[in-house]
Amino acid sequence: MTDVGVREVHGVRGVRHAVRRGADRVGAATPADRDRAVDALRAAAVLGVVLGHWLVTALVAGSGTLRTASPLQHMPWLTPVSWLFQTLAVFFLVGGHVATRSLASARARGIPYHRWLTARLTRLFAPVAAVLGLWTVAALALLLSGAEFGTVRTLVKLALSPLWFLVVFAALTAATPLLTRLNPLWPLAVVLHVDLLRFGLGGPSWLGWVNVAAGWLVPFTLGAAWTRGELERRRAGWILLAGGAVVTAGLVAWAGYPASMVGVPGGGMSNLDPPTLAVVTFGLAQCGLALLLRERLRRATRRPVAWAAVALVNLFAMTVFLWHQTALMATTATGLLAGRLPGLHTPPDSLAWVGARLLWLPVFALALAVCWAAFRSFQRGAGRDGRSRVVRAHRPSDRGTAAAARDV
Repeated sequence: MTDVGVREVHGVRGVRHAVRRGADRVGAATPADRDRAVDALRAAAVLGVVLGHWLVTALVAGSGTLRTASPLQHMPWLTPVSWLFQTLAVFFLVGGHVATRSLASARARGIPYHRWLTARLTRLFAPVAAVLGLWTVAALALLLSGAEFGTVRTLVKLALSPLWFLVVFAALTAATPLLTRLNPLWPLAVVLHVDLLRFGLGGPSWLGWVNVAAGWLVPFTLGAAWTRGELERRRAGWILLAGGAVVTAGLVAWAGYPASMVGVPGGGMSNLDPPTLAVVTFGLAQCGLALLLRERLRRATRRPVAWAAVALVNLFAMTVFLWHQTALMATTATGLLAGRLPGLHTPPDSLAWVGARLLWLPVFALALAVCWAAFRSFQRGAGRDGRSRVVRAHRPSDRGTAAAARDV
């Protein structure tokens, strides 16, 4: 082997050793009683949303403008992609579980509700300031430079679309004391009746916005039931998975609901905007699957490298979530300097586009890494000591810190 080859081998081994050593430190510093499945499910939910948007959101360039499009418009056989990557129900399941557990722990330690809520909302909204500030400046700069108003509106709408989730999630978090004992069947019944009024009896379309709260209350209150210990038996997971899947299939096959679990431009009715009964029952199936996978996730995250990756995603989950659309658009805008590139600016109407888009995913990830590096301090600064609770959980000598970390 040449000297160059030897150096390369030693370099690879050195990187592997460094990764394993860092992963071992993270694992050793994690409280033994931390439920790593919770963190793994949160990481999977965030990454599912990110990959879903990157795969089905297209910005088509033409006549000096950018317009939104989706491969689901032209290739409906790709609809199962929306089933894999529309993971918001799992995020709300984990959110409800974590919020109710955290509130119970805060009460046990004598922390008043207003302090508990302020801490959680600060961590939730601190990274938002950077997103709003950047896009305010960017939108003004684009308009002043002569960019077409429709293009600017499209970009800003996509960039800020993740914020709707934060508003709903914040409202449910604030209402946690009222939701700790709420049976998920109650908000599910609200969703059912709203859809009956809208679609069955010709009621006003604005009624659908009731489901923005009621629809996401269903998995959130399932999370509260998880905290109460009511979902520990595997039977509960199977009932949710099978029941949710069967009902969703029936709604799509016989009640006229779209098969896609995300909105499709030009597709008329959307399951997500506002949420419909179909997306809620589909979310029940997802939650059931998540509950069934808990033990496997616990075993998988005992591996130091796997756990370190999960911990890293959780450390900056909000930064990743808020900036992933900006990464997509930054790549698209930069790519225009080289002309209309396949999979980036071309209509998403063929398998060639799908193949090209898959090749762009690492570039989107690189752009997101740049955003993460530039704006991660906004999330880290949300904690009282400048660090997130996941980081503080990696200090086993501090018992109080470890207890707080279990509430994340």
